[in-house]
This record gives sequence, structure tokens and C-alpha cells, in this order.
Amino acid sequence: MAMPAPDADALAHSQRLSDLIVHAVQAADGHLSFARYMELVLYAPALGYYTAGARKFGAAGDFVTAPEMSPLFGQALAAQVAQIMAMSAPAVLEVGAGSGRLAADLLLALEARHALPDHYHILDLSPDLRQRQRETLLAAAPHLIDRVCWLDRLPDSFSGVVVANELLDALPAEVVAWRADGIFERGVTVDAAGRFTWNERPASGALLVAAQEIAATCTVPPGFESEIGLAARAWTAEWAHRLQCGALLLIDYGFPRHEFYHPQRGRGTLMCHYRHHAHPDPFYLPGLQDVTVHVDFTAIIAAAHGAGLDLLGYANQGNFLLNCGLLDRLADIELGSQTYIRQTAAANQLLMPHEMGELFKVIAIGRGIPDTLCGFSRGDQRHRL
Repeated sequence: MAMPAPDADALAHSQRLSDLIVHAVQAADGHLSFARYMELVLYAPALGYYTAGARKFGAAGDFVTAPEMSPLFGQALAAQVAQIMAMSAPAVLEVGAGSGRLAADLLLALEARHALPDHYHILDLSPDLRQRQRETLLAAAPHLIDRVCWLDRLPDSFSGVVVANELLDALPAEVVAWRADGIFERGVTVDAAGRFTWNERPASGALLVAAQEIAATCTVPPGFESEIGLAARAWTAEWAHRLQCGALLLIDYGFPRHEFYHPQRGRGTLMCHYRHHAHPDPFYLPGLQDVTVHVDFTAIIAAAHGAGLDLLGYANQGNFLLNCGLLDRLADIELGSQTYIRQTAAANQLLMPHEMGELFKVIAIGRGIPDTLCGFSRGDQRHRL
């Protein structure tokens, strides 16, 4: 598939990041873990995909997220956010807020429900994205901007609702290969021509333990390659030390473990996005493309539960949004209007199984509140985890 050609400035930017990664490979004796490579291509200060200034979201970027498709997503999500705040505290923390579109839509929908949070926190480490978020909020909800504050790190203590839409897939993951002669970590090295390429060495430590646990419960024949999201597990478990009362709502694409490590998925889920082209090469134009992996939701709840948090619900995005009243919000739009036609098309993308409705999942993890959340009233699939 032919990719759009980057301009000279973009190529120079990518080369600067590539040079940084080459030095990292050399410092690691020729083998850089893929998680560290992914961390650099996405988050290296001023150079990584999410920390540099290029536009990522929407039609002009590399991919479109659910909040960018339609305000119906945030309006439906507001029903669940309002319920959890009523059970805990009037505060929202959005981690990885992208363009700020979801924050704006959520705040406006919560205002319409007379359920505004006292504080809407945003944790995003990218200066460029923080500026875009502020601009989006000032344009869409200027009267609510005083409720919004930006954080530099996770709070030591928090009660309320934590929202993370498409965050876990962007956390650095390790890549593993189950070979006939053992389990190997797939890392990154530099070949004789100076290009990044795969390199394998025996897995060890926590990665080996995790890979052995997967092999004990899933069919991973020799030659099977996939990802293990140790960082996503650690991030989720960390909330056990910080969440006093409330819930995390984590929305992302992924599967329960037995589907994630299915024999038919023998090359894993690693996927890259560049100018609305999806492809599997993580070494293409470092810093100019998104690099993602799907989420093993069984590992996420195992990490959370092991740290002392409760599973409150798990459903596909389609059922969750229907339970939260997305179709009611669509019905509020004038029937037959151009807005109604556009939003109907967007609703189909968000809900239908062959679009985002089945691939994307919503998992709720919390403490101190009952597991009677409205988003999981029908179609709860906790048994699949």
C-alpha cells in the first residue's frame, strides 16, 4: 500500500528521533526492548509521536477516535460518569485527552444533566496536546473552562471517575515469541545498513513469567508471536494506591486473553497508523506514525483485582453506549436534518459490531461503589474474562 510522502521537515524530524533511538540501541548493547523502543517513538521529549507538534486526531491527522466522530459518544458516556460521581465524588480525571473533544462533550452533557463535576482534571504530558485541549474547550465550552485543570502526574489520592479512551493501547508493550526451543523477547537492533530490525534473546524476569502464564492457559504453538502489556498492567494496578472511592472507565480495542492469544492471531496485534493508513511496520518513519497494540483485558482486571480493586463491568462498546442512552441522544436531533443524517452515520460506526461496536470494549474497575452501573445493565460480559 502506497503511503503519503512526508515533507522534508517531517523527514528531518523522524531522522532526529531515529538517531536518538540508534544511540539507545548502542547503549543497550545492541538489543533495545520493544517496550523501550515504543516509549521513545511515542513519548521521547519533543520528538515522539505524542510529544511533538504534528496533528494526530481527526480527518487531518492519522486516525479518528470515537469522540472525534460524534458528540453522541461523550453524551452517552456522561450518563455513566454522572452515576459514578453520584456514588463517589464530583470529580473527573481524563488521562490522555487527545484533542480535548471528549472533555468538551462530557462537560456540556454533564451540565445538561445538572451533574457538573467540581473539577475536571486532565493528565496529558504533551505541551502541544494540552494547548489543543485548551483551545477546544475555550471554543466549545468557555464558561466551563475554570473547572478544568491540567496535571503533570497521577494524583496521590483521588475519588470520582477516571476516564481513559484509547490510552492502554498506546502504553509501551513487550513483544514475545514462543519458539520450539524456548520463549524469546523480541527487541530492536540496527542492521548493517543502519535500519531498525527485530532481534531476539531469551525472555527473562517478569516478562518470562507472564509469557509462561499465557502459555499455560492459551494455545501458543511454536512460532507464535504476540505482545504482553506489562506497562498497562502496572498502570492499572497503580490506581489501587490512589483511588479512594469511584471507578476507572477504560475504553479501548482488545480482547479477553483466550481471544487475544488465539492460534489464528499468531503474529500478534501490533498496528501502526499513518495518515489514515494502517500497517504492521513499527520501524516506518519513527515519530511520524502511531504505534499501538490491542489490550489483553484479562490481564488488566487480573492486575487490578490483585492490587485490591473490583471489577464493576465489562462490555463491548456497542452495548455500553446503548445502555447509556446513545439512541435517546440521537432522537433529540431534528429528524431528517443534515445533522441527524451525519450523526446517524456516526452512531452506526460507534455501535455496529462490524465497525467499532464489538472490537472496542469498556471495562469498569473501582472501589467503594456497587457493581450496578448503567452502562453494563445489558450485555455485561464479565464471564468472558
